[in-house]
Amino acid sequence: MGKDECKTMLDALNKVTACYRHLVIALGSTSDSQNLREELKRTRKKAQELAVANRTKLTSLLKDKSISKEDRAEYERLWVLFSSSMELLEVDMKRSLEIGQDFPLKVPTRHLIQTGMTGSTTTVAARAMSVQNMKYEADSNIDTADLRDLQCEISQVSQMMEEMEMKVQVAPWAVEAKQEAGAELKSNMSVGNSSVGVISICEEEPKEEEGGGSRDSGFASICAVVIFLVIVTVAVVLGYLVINMS
Repeated sequence: MGKDECKTMLDALNKVTACYRHLVIALGSTSDSQNLREELKRTRKKAQELAVANRTKLTSLLKDKSISKEDRAEYERLWVLFSSSMELLEVDMKRSLEIGQDFPLKVPTRHLIQTGMTGSTTTVAARAMSVQNMKYEADSNIDTADLRDLQCEISQVSQMMEEMEMKVQVAPWAVEAKQEAGAELKSNMSVGNSSVGVISICEEEPKEEEGGGSRDSGFASICAVVIFLVIVTVAVVLGYLVINMS
């Protein structure tokens, strides 16, 4: 039961951090706005709440001396995944701070970058927050006020990661993966196991019926053969006429 709960919590954290990274990409672009800044703020706070919950749960389990060797190996593997997710979150938070400082909204100092991204990021933020519709309540100076909070939160995340290394001694290189690299990309598992949605990077194209694909391929081959024969016949007739005229 503990392992399933940890996996669900970690899955939720991974999806929120993925949403946060998606939002950070829009910073400084023509999609940047006051709403985006509020979405970033609320999403990263959600990620930090999930991070604390994951840390508390995994720390207590790894300190338990009564768990089996197999369970400990699984918890250590989840701990490494959790640490990696935290590192990515910290990197994205620092990137958000740098871009936010370079592209203030209230007093613009430079033009927004035309990156080709269009549309709103509301859907992504709503998935991260597990709500259907986002409600915006931020003040007009969120881009400056939030940067101060973000600096403090980056320090808190860095401190939490240092405490994690001190409380639990897990060597990442000693943890063995349970599946091949990229196996999750081939998985057809449902994304509805946690309360947090996941960004849909790409959608699978509808598969054609096996019989339909074969018929189309055969028809194309026949057409190609017929066209080839017509070209050869025309060439022979023209050659015959040229010879007779000369």
